[in-house]
Amino acid sequence: MVVGCTWIVCLPAPLSALNDNAPRTSLNRVANHSLQQQWRPITFHHTPETVASRAGRGHALSASELPRLRSVARRSATVCRTQQAWSRRFGLLRPDASVHGKEGGAKMKTTSQSRPQMGSIAHERGVTFRVWAPNADSVAVAGSFNDWSRSAHPLIDEGEGVWSAEVDCAKAGDAYRYVIVHNGVELAWRCDPYARAMASSVGDSTIDDPDYDWGSVPFRMPDWDDLVIYELHVGTYNDEPGGGPGDVARVMQRLDHLVDLGVNAIQLLPPAEFPGGFSWGYNPSSIFAVETDYGGPQALRDLIRAAHERGLAVLCDVVYNHFGWADSSTWRFDGWHQHGKGGIYFYNDWRDRTPWGHTRPDYGRPEVRRYLQDNALMWLEQFRFDGLRWDATSYIRNVDGNADPGTDLPDGWRLLGQINNEIDARQPWKISIAEDLQNNEWLTKSTASGGAGFDSQWDAGFVHPIRRVLTRVRDEDRDMQAVRAAVEHRYNNTALQRVIYTESHDEVARLNGKSRLPEDISPGNASDYAAKKRSTLGAVLVFTSPGIPMIFQGQEFLEDGSWHDDDPLDWSKRDAHRGILDLYRDLIALRRNQRCTTRGLRGPGIQVHHINDTDKVLAFHRFAAGGPRDSVIVVVNFANRHYDRYRIGVPRAGHWRVRFNSDWEGYDSSFENQASSDATSQPHGTDQMPDSIEVGLGAYSAVILSQDE
Repeated sequence: MVVGCTWIVCLPAPLSALNDNAPRTSLNRVANHSLQQQWRPITFHHTPETVASRAGRGHALSASELPRLRSVARRSATVCRTQQAWSRRFGLLRPDASVHGKEGGAKMKTTSQSRPQMGSIAHERGVTFRVWAPNADSVAVAGSFNDWSRSAHPLIDEGEGVWSAEVDCAKAGDAYRYVIVHNGVELAWRCDPYARAMASSVGDSTIDDPDYDWGSVPFRMPDWDDLVIYELHVGTYNDEPGGGPGDVARVMQRLDHLVDLGVNAIQLLPPAEFPGGFSWGYNPSSIFAVETDYGGPQALRDLIRAAHERGLAVLCDVVYNHFGWADSSTWRFDGWHQHGKGGIYFYNDWRDRTPWGHTRPDYGRPEVRRYLQDNALMWLEQFRFDGLRWDATSYIRNVDGNADPGTDLPDGWRLLGQINNEIDARQPWKISIAEDLQNNEWLTKSTASGGAGFDSQWDAGFVHPIRRVLTRVRDEDRDMQAVRAAVEHRYNNTALQRVIYTESHDEVARLNGKSRLPEDISPGNASDYAAKKRSTLGAVLVFTSPGIPMIFQGQEFLEDGSWHDDDPLDWSKRDAHRGILDLYRDLIALRRNQRCTTRGLRGPGIQVHHINDTDKVLAFHRFAAGGPRDSVIVVVNFANRHYDRYRIGVPRAGHWRVRFNSDWEGYDSSFENQASSDATSQPHGTDQMPDSIEVGLGAYSAVILSQDE
C-alpha cells in the first residue's frame, strides 16, 4: 500500500460509470446552481483511507469503492502501466505527480495523462490529443500546426489501446488527422472520432475552442409538468426553397415566434455531422462534430444561449442505434475488422444489422460504451442542452427492434442504464426521453428495479389511435373507447413518463409515406373545414391529456403536405391561418396554467366519465388536487353535429366557466361559433357525478371549463 503520499482525484464522473462491474455509487457531481458544472481536482494526503474521510464534501465514496481504491494504490506503487490506465479511466494521478501553485490555486502538471478526455483538448499550453486505436502499430497526429507532417508528433502508447500526445504548437481552429500504421501499412489518414468540428463530413477534423461566453442571464429548466416541446429541424425550420439548407443562425431569427406561441422547449433533430447538406440527421458520420452546414459548434452554442435567454429549454436528438455508413469517422478506424465488418467501433457479426445498414455500435466493448456516454455528456455539459431524445431505442436493446428474446442485446440495455444513471448523478434536472414505440414500461422504470432509467418516452399508444379516429371519413367509424384508452394510457402509473403528439418528423415524413394530419384528413385540401376542425381536435387532446405535450414545426399554422429535409416551412401560412395559431397559443396557455385557472391540466389525475359512442362525444375530468381553478372538464365532439345544450356530469357543484371553445369564429371564419356559455350546476347526478351542467357544443369541437371558486 502507498503510505505518506499525495493523491489528487479529478472527479468528472462517478467511478461506477466506467467500471464495468461496479454498482451505481454515490460519488456524484458537485451541484452548481448556476447550471454550469465546475470540476476541480481534490487533493488528499496520506493514505487512501483519507480519500474516504475527506471525499464526503460533495463526493462521498461508498463502502464498495474503498477496497477498489486501495487496490489501485497497491497496483500503482508497483506497475506503471496499471497506474496509467487508472489515471486515464478514473482521473487518479500518480502519487509523484507534481503540483504547483498559481494565483493561490492548485494546478496539475500539464501531461497527456493529466487530461483523461478523448479527442483534441485545447488548453492554455497547447492541445492534448488522445485516441483509441488498439490494433495500431503506431499513431501520429498531422495537421495545419506541423505542415501536415506524418512524423513530427507521434502519440505515445498509454496502454489498453489508447494513444496520446501533448502538442504545444497546436491551437483551437487548427485542422488535423491521425496517421495510423496497422500491420506495417499506413492507412488513409483518419478523422478524429471525437472531433467537435469538421471541415465537412469528408473534411479534416478541427480543434474546437472550449471557451465560450454563455452570458449572465440565468436559465432554469422548466418543471417537467410544465414542459411543452416543439420539435424542430434546423435545415427546414426557417429557410427559402432552393439553395442550401437552413442553419442555426436562421433558427435564431424565429425564436421569438416560439416564445409568443408559448412553448418552453425546442427539440432539435440530430445536429451531429452527416454526409452532404440535406438530411434528417439520423445518418451521423461523426457524432461529436456539429453539422458544418448548420454552422458548426460555436453557432450551436449561440442558438442555445439565445434560447436560454428567452426561457426556452433545448433538447438534443441523439442516434446510438447505428452510425451512418457514409463518410464514417469510425469505420475500420485502426485497420482491424472481421468478416468484412466495420472494426473496433462496431459489432463484427450478425448483430451489426440494422434497418439503416450494418453499422450498429458494439455495446459490448467498454470503450464503445464510453464513446457513446462521452457523447451524451458532451451535449449536456459542453453545449448545455437540457435533455436528450434517444432515437429508436428498440434497436439498441434488440437487433431487430422487437420483443424476440433471441435477438436481445443485453449490452445495449446496459448502455441505456449506464448513461441514464450518469445523467441522473451529474445533472438530474435534465430529461432523458426514449423513442421506443413498443409500449414497454421497462424503458421508464428505474435502473435499480431493472429498467433503463429513462424519464419519459414517446407514446405510440396515443398518437396512432388518435390519428386513426381523426382521419376516419365517416363519423360512425370513430371509436370513443379507443380515444378513452389513448387519453388514459400511461407508463408505470406516472403521467409524465410519456410524450404525446399527433405530429412528429416520422409521422409526417414523405419518405415514410406519411403526411401532416390536416393532409391525411383532407388529401389535397388540407385547409378545408374538416381538416381544420379535426386536426385542432387532435391538438385539444394533446394539450389536455396527461403527459408531456409535443408538436412538430408548422403544425401551429396548419402546414400541409408531407415533410422532407429539403422542403422548408411555408411561413406565409402563419398569416393565412393566424386564427389557428391563436388556437394553439390558447391551448398552450391553458396547459401551462398561465391564467391560473387550469392547474389540473398539469396534474396527473384523469377520469373519463362520459362516453357517448352513439353520438361520438367524450368528456373527462383532469385534476391535480381538485377544486376551484384546479379541476378541469374537457368535452370533445367527434361528429359533424352541434348541440345547444349537452348535459355532462361535473365533480363539484357551483358555477363552471368556459375557458376555451374551439368553435369560436375568431379561430377561423369557417367555424360556426356555436355559443357555449358559463353554466351553474344542477343537482341532477349524471355520469356517476353528483352534479351536472349543460354546455353548448359545436360540430367537431371541444369546450374546456373550470371554476373560479
